[in-house]
Amino acid sequence: MKATIRSILGEVARLDVPLDSLEDKSDLYEAGLSSLATVHVMLAIENAFDIEIPDRMLTRQLFRSIDSLAAAVEQLKQEQEAA
Repeated sequence: MKATIRSILGEVARLDVPLDSLEDKSDLYEAGLSSLATVHVMLAIENAFDIEIPDRMLTRQLFRSIDSLAAAVEQLKQEQEAA
């Protein structure tokens, strides 16, 4: 899952630093993630994992790190399976 998220970030996030220099817990905003890029990241993640990120989760904290994105995807996949 994190490999897919890293791939998405590499394609659409336009970070100021090389993606391979970031740890999973690294702050993506400090790495250059813009508010516009978060929209592209959100859409790509929704598409890649066949999920819809609800408005309640669309916070700056969600896009803070690869870890936070992976946790959200995992939570939404579990909610889908339970429904």
